[in-house]
Amino acid sequence: MKTESRTESETPGAGAAGTRTRRVVRTPGGLSVRVDVRALTAAGLLLVAALAAGVVLIGTGDYPIGAADVLRTLAGQGDAGQELVVNALRLPRVLVGLLVGASLGLGGALFQSISRNPLGSPDVLGLGQGATAGALVVIVLFSGSAAEVTLGALLGGLATGFAIYLLAWKQGVHGYRLVLVGIGVSAIVTAVNGYLLTKADLVDAVRAVVWMTGSLNGRGWEQVWPLLALCAVLVPLVLANARGLRMTEMGDDISYALGVRVERVRALLMVAAVLLTASATAAAGPVAFVALTAPQLARRLTRSPGPNLLPAMCMGAALLVTADLASQRAFGADQLPVGVVTGVLGGLYLLWLLVTERRAGRI
Repeated sequence: MKTESRTESETPGAGAAGTRTRRVVRTPGGLSVRVDVRALTAAGLLLVAALAAGVVLIGTGDYPIGAADVLRTLAGQGDAGQELVVNALRLPRVLVGLLVGASLGLGGALFQSISRNPLGSPDVLGLGQGATAGALVVIVLFSGSAAEVTLGALLGGLATGFAIYLLAWKQGVHGYRLVLVGIGVSAIVTAVNGYLLTKADLVDAVRAVVWMTGSLNGRGWEQVWPLLALCAVLVPLVLANARGLRMTEMGDDISYALGVRVERVRALLMVAAVLLTASATAAAGPVAFVALTAPQLARRLTRSPGPNLLPAMCMGAALLVTADLASQRAFGADQLPVGVVTGVLGGLYLLWLLVTERRAGRI
């Protein structure tokens, strides 16, 4: 295996400044893979930050445990009390946070790349609202169990994504049409959700509102395993099609000329994005703004054009776990749902982004 380094100049329109080093890895079979060193390094650092925040979060609560003791317990060397608190109570919650954040970050990056619009996230397109509608139907009309609510949210998100794709289809799916259709569907589904809440009795309404906030409270291994299995299948599939996705950002005609089957790649990755977003929402509720902000923050960190799938995924995990940690440290364990924190932080970031773009004369 041979490696060589190249320094490539970035154009101002690509959103990067200066030059960036790429490394081309050549295998004995003649296959060459281009690696963006800065993006890979950023993804690695974000992953380390997410895992470190997860360790601190496991040790946070009414029964505090030091980071060294948490690591020792995870390695199977803690006492019985620490084993119970860490492995049975807190580890599943942190794993759900990492998986939900990673799924939302990756799903948001896919939607923004497919739509070629920084606002083309599940929050704007209405997938979160669709999953909420599915959960509300189960809660309000059937008083379903937690497992049934999760299944309803997953089906609601999938149905909404399928409807958006069909309505946006006209000789292909194009960015602005996808965003506009998503905004319209989001408005309709939001109205349906409001109607369902007015029809609920007090107990079901309170339960529904708590779920709609987005929270990691009470999450256990029954949420971890389905998310982990889905990510184990979808993440390699998405990364394997990353080159085709990047080519589609240059336009359909150029992509076809380069041998990319545009609609096949777009449809496959949209299905993957819908599954990732719907499953994350089913596991933790509609956690706001992670899918919108994680890809943009990852792009600014890597200074790299393209979808930045791996950095966006690691950024999403780091954002969600850090927000949950900040919530517990500031307000005490289980006092403030993580969806409230991400909503505030995401809203502030969106306002800052709009002001920045306005000053630059782009809006």
